[in-house]
Amino acid sequence: MDTCKGVHMLHLPFHGMTIHPTLLRDQEDAILIDTGFPGQFTELRAAVEKTGTSFDQLKAIILTHQDLDHIGNVPEILRETGGRTRVFAHEQEKPYIEGDLPLIKDAHLEHPPKGTVTDLLADGQELPFCGGIQVIHTPGHTAGHISLYVRRSKTLIAGDSMYSVDGKLMGVHGPTTLDLDAAQQSLKKYADFDIASVICYHGGISTHRIREQIRSL
Repeated sequence: MDTCKGVHMLHLPFHGMTIHPTLLRDQEDAILIDTGFPGQFTELRAAVEKTGTSFDQLKAIILTHQDLDHIGNVPEILRETGGRTRVFAHEQEKPYIEGDLPLIKDAHLEHPPKGTVTDLLADGQELPFCGGIQVIHTPGHTAGHISLYVRRSKTLIAGDSMYSVDGKLMGVHGPTTLDLDAAQQSLKKYADFDIASVICYHGGISTHRIREQIRSL
């Protein structure tokens, strides 16, 4: 789904639900934000190719956090691209993504997906891709959770900082959030941005009265 020029919200069905990685694309860059569950590589590749993009064109993967449904296909993508694709994540998520520490919510996994984080992200950092992407550190769901603001389209890619239902932003998802107070405080950061649309990893896109919706959370 092309939510607006250069922003493609992908749809990956999984056991009765749908998750939404996002592909950002312009003439120079192709950036994938989050990668789906392990075992979804074929579906992910098909969704990316449906936008007219091949994995060979991926310059970078940006991971909003360490959870399994976000990092699940990093190893396969890196193999597909010969390790050329850069991997961005917050420093607090790095040891989990690289396998130095067990995933907080899936510590039982003997062989979790992992990949080398090549670039560390910090709050307020501006990435020079697709017209500018600002990193927003939004801890709570995990300590190093980030959201991303795409300036050109005024799109907020919220990761799991909140979820949505039928276009309505529902706020923090309590059962999967490690620190509810921190997560609620993180939502206040969005008030500083001119947001036209929000993509939630769980729930998809919201475009109606975003400022009012965020304020009500």
